Amino acid sequence: MTTPNPFGALRGQLRDAASAFAGDAGAGAVPGILSGMVDDVDRALREELEIFPVCHHSPASALAMVRRLREKQPKVIYLELCEDLRPLLDELRNCRLPVALQAFATDIDGFPLDWAPLSVVAPITEASAEYQAIAYALDRPDVELVLVDRSTDHVFQWTPRDPAEPGEAKAADGDADEDGARHDEAALHGDAVGIEIGDLRPRFAELEAYLLHHGKVRHWSEWWDQYVEQPLVGADYDTYRQVMVMIGSLFRRLRPDRQAREDRDEDRERYMWTRMREHLAASGAEPERCLYVCGAFHAASRVEQFGLAAEGEPYEITPRTATRWMYGLIPSSHSAIEAQFGLAPGAVSIASATWTKALKRGRVTPFRLAGQQTADQKRAAKRAERERADAVPGSPEGVADRLSGFLATPPVLDDLDEAELLGWCVDIVGLARRNGYLASTADAIAVFETSILLAGMRGRGRPTPYDFEDAAVTCIEKDTVPGRRDVRRLCEILLGGDRIGAVGYDSLPPLARDVLDRLEPLGLNLSARTNQRALLDLAAEPALNPCSDLLWILRRLLGDVARPIMGARRLGERSIQESWDLAIGRNQRSLVELGYEGVTIEQVLEQRLRRDAWAPEATAATALEAVEEAILYLGSRRLADELGARAVELLTAERTVDGAPRVLRQIRRLLAHYRAAEPELPRWCERFVTAGYAHYCTLLPTAFADESTGLRQVAAMLGFLFEMESFALSLGCDHTQLELAVRQSHPEAPDKVALAWAARSRLSLMTSAELRSRCAELLANPLVVPAFPHYMSGFVQALEPVPTLAPFVVEQLSKAFAQLPDSVLLPWLPKLITALRDGARELVPVLVREAGRTFPAALSAVDAWVPPWSARPAASQAETGAAEATPGGAVARLLAAHPATCDAVAETLGYDAGWQDTESALDPQVGVTGRGEVAGLLTRHPRTADAVARLLDLQPVG
Repeated sequence: MTTPNPFGALRGQLRDAASAFAGDAGAGAVPGILSGMVDDVDRALREELEIFPVCHHSPASALAMVRRLREKQPKVIYLELCEDLRPLLDELRNCRLPVALQAFATDIDGFPLDWAPLSVVAPITEASAEYQAIAYALDRPDVELVLVDRSTDHVFQWTPRDPAEPGEAKAADGDADEDGARHDEAALHGDAVGIEIGDLRPRFAELEAYLLHHGKVRHWSEWWDQYVEQPLVGADYDTYRQVMVMIGSLFRRLRPDRQAREDRDEDRERYMWTRMREHLAASGAEPERCLYVCGAFHAASRVEQFGLAAEGEPYEITPRTATRWMYGLIPSSHSAIEAQFGLAPGAVSIASATWTKALKRGRVTPFRLAGQQTADQKRAAKRAERERADAVPGSPEGVADRLSGFLATPPVLDDLDEAELLGWCVDIVGLARRNGYLASTADAIAVFETSILLAGMRGRGRPTPYDFEDAAVTCIEKDTVPGRRDVRRLCEILLGGDRIGAVGYDSLPPLARDVLDRLEPLGLNLSARTNQRALLDLAAEPALNPCSDLLWILRRLLGDVARPIMGARRLGERSIQESWDLAIGRNQRSLVELGYEGVTIEQVLEQRLRRDAWAPEATAATALEAVEEAILYLGSRRLADELGARAVELLTAERTVDGAPRVLRQIRRLLAHYRAAEPELPRWCERFVTAGYAHYCTLLPTAFADESTGLRQVAAMLGFLFEMESFALSLGCDHTQLELAVRQSHPEAPDKVALAWAARSRLSLMTSAELRSRCAELLANPLVVPAFPHYMSGFVQALEPVPTLAPFVVEQLSKAFAQLPDSVLLPWLPKLITALRDGARELVPVLVREAGRTFPAALSAVDAWVPPWSARPAASQAETGAAEATPGGAVARLLAAHPATCDAVAETLGYDAGWQDTESALDPQVGVTGRGEVAGLLTRHPRTADAVARLLDLQPVG
């Protein structure tokens, strides 16, 4: 006996209409698409396992789900959701919706390393069919909920390696990118890949543009609300089901051929049907007592594995990779869902408002998990019984055609609800005034009339929230936005707001619960979404020190989640009072994701420090920073020694000196800390200094000559060598190695040339007189004067390795300003300022302090002031006619016998070595002679000299 086809008449009507519309040219394509849509509907509705098509976050789908569950009361619900997320569903009763199920992986295996960390989220709202099915199943012990979609591991297995198509491709609404940036909570999901249940959107750009244009709407969310959502809110189950499958079939057939996403969609459908067959075979459940909840797009599937009676080849499910996945719940929000899934701003909030209104109008009691119910339990139970008794069953025998009537019936235009629209208009004006807009009663009237006008232009008898938003923006928002929120955002707040969910304490990972428990002595509501101010008087309340330690670790790991207002944590420095701004409740997602990495926050920090130090791109500076943080936050000598040994390895393996400035700063601080706090330096510090001394000596000539090596890096190398030289020499290093490295350095750039001169003067390879003469030659050469700022930049950078050079730099700058004419100085001055600002910003204060000590403090003293470098030398003995004192004694005899030492010192200081006639001084009977001031002083007060002589066991001279 042949089963009658209920859609035969509709198929014929659509074929005739297609032929009349397209003519002979389109007689093959358009009728095939339209009749294929009817075939897809017929096929889905005849399936033995009842298919419930849904749309993501659709109030119409949620209402139909509530009614169908009360009527059918299935024993098994198959849900299109990642199968490995099933244990998380039981934790939803401890949360405030919306929240998102999350799978998170940091240690990946089998995926590209640049994808890490991997994150998948599936948001859940109350106004969604999937949540109603979950709540129904979890509160009934005899109902089994089975997730049948691919695992989160397969989500990334099936993701193309092409970076142009990362994760799940998502189309954005017209102005979602522009308006989505306004939402503070739009980043609650981070960079996670979003899993949508029932994604219904045209994947053919021309089709979407056509629908938006002829629907007279701005974006897809508004089109869907007007032409699908509102008509189906009050429809019966059979009509809803057939229309949703038809829409899914239409979008499935009108799309570009063989997209990569199409292959993934079909594999998902094969995966889900395979899992359902396996469960039915294992459990022995009756298909008529089961319900398959999936997206309308997948309900119109044409894969060979579709249906329980399909004869296609079994689909082989590939094994998961070795990636270790962590699972948890994170808070979500309406704006986060909109931003991630490309919905128009406010679309989810409007859907939530529609859901609430439909529940009141239809007197429907939704399913809520026991831990989330807020209404009176008895009243809800009585209403549920009444709804079950009044439920209208679906077609008892076969499938009845409801599509023909739905497609042939013109849309019912709702009457204008003046009270609702007036309330919106008055409330938006009041809200706008509180946010800085100059709105008045006239604006409320204008918004009311404009809303009605826009609805009429768009073929609607009753203005929708989208019409009201456009009218409010037109009438209230002027040239500028006076506050933080624009009018469209105010409309979203008015129509429901950006509802933000929260994960309950019992559903948090152990790390998050441990953090909240340890911060309990602060006495703050850390689950609040507002900033909480914590005041810690550590001197008066030492018991708060553990809280302070924990807050500093949170600051290190989560940034502004814990923001210090007063207090600091540095090596050798601990605050006695601290003030914090805490935003833990608003950043609950970040705290939850920390729980995926360890059991305690100290464990997570230790893992991250090790990961940073052993990363492929790690440097010696990175490892030294990890050592400092291990001391500051963990107080672990073992970990610090381990990271320090790693720093030695990294330093000896480096072939560049890009990190030399950071290395110098870090090792300075660490050595100062250990010398002040420890009885002896760790072994790794000694190894680091000796290795760094040899390493930088080896690379110094190359760094001076290499154009790609910056001046700051070379100065930091010299700073390390000169500052650590005494320590390195005590550990067995050779000073000759440094001297040879400086001698072999032959830079060409002016700034490096000046730095090399400074290094030579520091090693006594160049006298001060020679250095001054070279700078004088530079100023005297007109061809070199334009480059003199670069020389000065090199000298300023040399203040770090050779701090005693500060008076010389001040002297040369003063000479330049004194000698250069204005025609040369004025064009030269901007170059000098730029060079100092870009290359020596932190060293300029050293020059300023030195100049303050050199120049007179009062303006009146400037005229009589003589620069130290311009002072005339002391008059000679021939000019004054006075005889200089000639020293005598053992010291004079020693110096006269070995004059080389004095000659070297005089040459270093820039003086000519001239020896007086010391024959009389060498006679012990003569002693100290001369008519100088020192000789006169000793003659008048001989007791001091006699006492010193007796102390030194010498013979006093009379």
